[in-house]
Amino acid sequence: MTANVAQVFLTDDSWKKVISDVFRSLKVGGHFIFDSRNPLAKVWEEWEKDRTSDLAKDMLSGDPLEIYTEYEGFEGDIYTFYETVKNTKTDEVLVHEKMQIRFRNQEELDESLKQTGFSKIETYGDWDFKHANSKSRSFIFHCVS
Repeated sequence: MTANVAQVFLTDDSWKKVISDVFRSLKVGGHFIFDSRNPLAKVWEEWEKDRTSDLAKDMLSGDPLEIYTEYEGFEGDIYTFYETVKNTKTDEVLVHEKMQIRFRNQEELDESLKQTGFSKIETYGDWDFKHANSKSRSFIFHCVS
């Protein structure tokens, strides 16, 4: 489970259901690997500084598109932002979507995995599989059922 998908499960119940379903689907000794951003790295501060929009092209019409993000910030450990896609030729807003992600700390993720039944849990700070520390931008969890 890559691309920080673990962060889209906003409630404890939804997260527990996902990892319980994964655990039940694995054979004994099966591996579950996922990543999540480290809240201590405060990556959202970099996001909020970048006010430039991205440019793209509508694949059907060929019209130019502008994609930009507006940041609302935190409520608890849930971060809210809005993604907007606008056709720059017609000025029409094609997409304006509220997005939310949850920043869980390493201890919280570890505990949820242990409670689910994973027997071996390793936490790395990058995809080179060097162990995580407080400065790691991400956590890569490698769990064995």
